[in-house]
Amino acid sequence: MLDPELQLSSSTLAALQEFLGEEKERREHFEALAADAERRQQSGIAVDISKFQENWQLSQFWFNDNTARTVCDELLEGADENTTIAIISAPSVYCYLKKRESLPTNNIYLLEFDDRFRVIGGDKFIRYDYNQPLDVPTELKNKVDRVLVDPPFLNPDCQTKASITARFLLKSDHSAVSKHNVLQYRTMVCTGERMTDLVAKLYPDTHMTKFHPEHTNGLSNEYRCYTSYESPRLESPKV
Repeated sequence: MLDPELQLSSSTLAALQEFLGEEKERREHFEALAADAERRQQSGIAVDISKFQENWQLSQFWFNDNTARTVCDELLEGADENTTIAIISAPSVYCYLKKRESLPTNNIYLLEFDDRFRVIGGDKFIRYDYNQPLDVPTELKNKVDRVLVDPPFLNPDCQTKASITARFLLKSDHSAVSKHNVLQYRTMVCTGERMTDLVAKLYPDTHMTKFHPEHTNGLSNEYRCYTSYESPRLESPKV
């Protein structure tokens, strides 16, 4: 029996039980989702990012819905069925994107270290470790029109290696336009403001926008969005 002085208060015990209940529900939901995907060999399943618990050891911090929606709008604007998009280390954006009723292209890849997201991406999921920046399918080399990069760690090593991956994927020809007469090429980088000088070196054709990406659980680090193109949406103080 616990020492009376170490007994949990009723309110603390209730909060603990609620947390454990939510964890159990989230785990059961994910297990059912994974089993269903494996049984039917299903891909492209839509699921809320909240079903995936953040792993702080992997530096996982999910974007809130407003940020995810804004980034998705930017990635898809003017795209057509020939547009190829790669989302690097931003599964919350990919999950939000997959909830849309229709997409202009099916060529949208998620490069992510966390294997749980395979049930969302299906054959478009690529397990990605930034420590091996070129360990990605060679068939995607210079085949990607648009890329979103959200390096998990705010240090030069991670940022630099993620940029190597982006350059490996992106097409060398940046002049192509979609059927909607919109430039296919777009680079977006979402990362901490303290990485600004390094981003300028790694992605010399990008600039800092006025858009501030935000996370569901908040972060002490100020986040910014850098793009290779102009966007009225991202230059507005209120997105």
